Amino acid sequence: MTVSEKSHTESAWENLLDQLQQLLGKRPADLNAVLFLIGVQELGRGPIRFSKEQKQDLMHIAVCRVLSESGYYEFNGPDKDGWPHWTLAKPLPPGDLLAQEELLKSHVLLYFQSVFA
Repeated sequence: MTVSEKSHTESAWENLLDQLQQLLGKRPADLNAVLFLIGVQELGRGPIRFSKEQKQDLMHIAVCRVLSESGYYEFNGPDKDGWPHWTLAKPLPPGDLLAQEELLKSHVLLYFQSVFA
């Protein structure tokens, strides 16, 4: 990712956090908080209490969902409890933690472009 692309992504990310603050009344603290929100949305059960394990599962759902836009994951359907399941379709690009975060942020932005469109 070039410096210009990174700058654009960060600007778009801050704009997204501002939009979410307007919708929710509270600004998401970080990428994990935004992933949690996406997971809740994708599960489709509304705001209910989740266990710590379920919160981790929701974040995994979000990661799979946003990365599915680039073909990294394929949706397999819901399990008997209605939780969506995904399969890795192609290897994720190699990279350190910062590169992984940038990949996720760019895909989260694509996800919300379709939501806010």
